[in-house]
Amino acid sequence: MSLLEVNGIELEVSDVGSGDPVVLVQTALTSDELVPLAEHLSGLGAYRIIVYHRRGYAGSHPVQGPGSMVRDAADCRNLIDALQLGQVHIVGYSYSGAVALQLAYDATEHVHTLTLIEPPPVHVPSAGSFRSANARLQEVRRVRGPDAALGDFMTTLIGPDWRTEVEQRLPGAVAQMHRDATTFFDTDLPALLSWRFDAEDARHIACPVLHVGGLESGPWFAEVRELILTWFPHAEDVLLTGADHSLALTHARQIAGVLADFLDRHTTPTRGC
Repeated sequence: MSLLEVNGIELEVSDVGSGDPVVLVQTALTSDELVPLAEHLSGLGAYRIIVYHRRGYAGSHPVQGPGSMVRDAADCRNLIDALQLGQVHIVGYSYSGAVALQLAYDATEHVHTLTLIEPPPVHVPSAGSFRSANARLQEVRRVRGPDAALGDFMTTLIGPDWRTEVEQRLPGAVAQMHRDATTFFDTDLPALLSWRFDAEDARHIACPVLHVGGLESGPWFAEVRELILTWFPHAEDVLLTGADHSLALTHARQIAGVLADFLDRHTTPTRGC
């Protein structure tokens, strides 16, 4: 990745290939979680693939304190402008699915298609339990520090051997997660939990939408799927057998195939160069 000045800040950006521009928005905590998807996608067609690190991650501009989904979306919009991409395909996963939705609302002129890979369950019927779980994590972070909170979170998400499993699929990720855990707990979580988005906002988004989920992702994300399909009745919907919420790493090849099929049926009016 190389540093690119974007509206007064520097973001680390990977910009490879030629063809329809596809921007993969970095999710929370694991800065390179979408890199395997980008690599598989690059072999499936003519795409200009942009992956970047959001503020507070890796070598991008530092961030302190609570963030906001609007600011994250604005950073992505400014990146699109800085690269002169015009209309792009936007891909968001988990936390960055929320960023992608906000961007599609704020910058309709830039978002040609919107792909959502299990966005966060902050607006579903059981959102209260999701918020309570995150409040407990924030309390652990306050009392015992970000590394302890990271350990608790990942053990709950994957199990006691999470370090081994993560490292096998994304070498170097564990050390990176420890370096950037403060951004996750102090910036991303407050931004997510304060984010407001509803059906009325969704009605402003008219571009083609693809939702991708895992059949083993549990009730929170089953409710997310129902909500997305309610907000976007014409959205395409794909559920991957044997996949849970780690699907961006465990099923990157399958997601790339689904995504390539979707993108090739919705090419931009003028392809990126």
